[in-house]
Amino acid sequence: MRTLLLLYLCVYAAWAQGTSDYDEDDDTDATVDARGHRPLTRDRETYNPSRYVPPPISGGGRYRGRPTEAPVGQHLAQEKVEQPEAGGCTHASDEMGVLCPNGCELKTTLLKQERSVKTSINDLKPQVEELSRSSNNIYTYVNTMSNSLRDRHTVINENTRVVRQYTDQVEEQHVFIKDVVDNVFPSSIRVLHGVLDKIKQKIERLEKAIQAQREGCKEPCKTKCPIPVVSGKECEDIFRRGGKKSQMYLIQIDDSTRPYKVFCDQTSKEGGWLLIQNRLDGSVDFGRRWDEYRRGFGNIAFDVGKGHCETPGEYWLGNDRISQLTKMGPTEILIEMQDWTGAKVYAQYRQFTIQSDTSNYVLAVDGYSGTAGNGLLEGALQLFGVNRTMTIHNGMMFSTFDRDNDNWNPGDPSKQCSREDGGGWWYNRCHSANPNGRYYIGGAYNRNMAKHGTDDGIVWMNWKGSWYSLKAISMKIKPFFAST
Repeated sequence: MRTLLLLYLCVYAAWAQGTSDYDEDDDTDATVDARGHRPLTRDRETYNPSRYVPPPISGGGRYRGRPTEAPVGQHLAQEKVEQPEAGGCTHASDEMGVLCPNGCELKTTLLKQERSVKTSINDLKPQVEELSRSSNNIYTYVNTMSNSLRDRHTVINENTRVVRQYTDQVEEQHVFIKDVVDNVFPSSIRVLHGVLDKIKQKIERLEKAIQAQREGCKEPCKTKCPIPVVSGKECEDIFRRGGKKSQMYLIQIDDSTRPYKVFCDQTSKEGGWLLIQNRLDGSVDFGRRWDEYRRGFGNIAFDVGKGHCETPGEYWLGNDRISQLTKMGPTEILIEMQDWTGAKVYAQYRQFTIQSDTSNYVLAVDGYSGTAGNGLLEGALQLFGVNRTMTIHNGMMFSTFDRDNDNWNPGDPSKQCSREDGGGWWYNRCHSANPNGRYYIGGAYNRNMAKHGTDDGIVWMNWKGSWYSLKAISMKIKPFFAST
């Protein structure tokens, strides 16, 4: 507003200088308010003294003495006095100075100036309004910029704080990583180098041990302990001839066959038992071919320093020999088992026969007694219906991984019990008993440990279930006869 007022005063001063001449065409009869051009509020008026005010008039007075009043009731003719200023704008006497304008002339001048000022004001109003709008827009823009600037300052301050915070964290992480790289990693690497050196030493020792075993196994292992003088057709015959000590003996079924070594158990259940299968330490691999199961494999017995082979080894007597022994007459079988806690159970069958090679050594058993569970005749007791019957072993043919005779999709090489369960046996689809399976130390094992994800351990399901591999199991036969 102050800017507008100063602008108005400047315009008025310029206009006043340009219109100082008297306009005779002005209407002197118009009536105006002598104060209409002034502010009506006194406290807003300002006094601006004129720079061109003439000096005060000096000298004699402007008026003569007053005439004497006429007496009351009398009419005196007023003497006409000729005014020295009549007929001109100056006094007749130069000493009286300049003749001042009368009131009518002042009014006419003011009216003229008012019209001119109104015209100028009307011309200036759009410019003033435009200037006001521009000023308001500029003021609004400046306020907006100020607010935006304050907001940006706030954001910058917050960003600076966040950057400082993350910078501190990065520096902490850098210090930590540098400490790990400089100290922890070298220490760990040294430890790993030490472990690697130890592993290398163990590998070297194992390689030496393996080489020594290879050198020792270039020739077939031979039992160096002496053969007892007593012999017979089988262990029951040897027992009756006086061979009542459990050890390795030499037997000969008949004159048409060659003698061979067996281990006789002459102490368990009245003796006379011929060991046809034995597992006790996992030293012999039972994942063998058909011909090896037919001929037999493993170690019959060992000498532990007493001069005789009194400790049985791990071995399979051979299907041909087992078949011949069982077809000599009624035969019974004793299957003894031990878990990794030392607990023992057994399964005994009073009738046990193995057919010949032409029938793939079909198994026939009957007359169960014992504490291990009748897996060969009844299957796995944990199962029901067809799931149980497919685990019965009685009546099954013998199978190995290279000759599939089981009941699980015969002829399909991807479905072979012997290939999945680790050894040769009378598999159905597949088993409740697996004496010739893989040897797992400790007993319990799982699918991840098994080669094919199946229960391929030394299993007797009716005692320990599918996922427990026995520590020891043996199969022994002898002629069946009624006890007296």
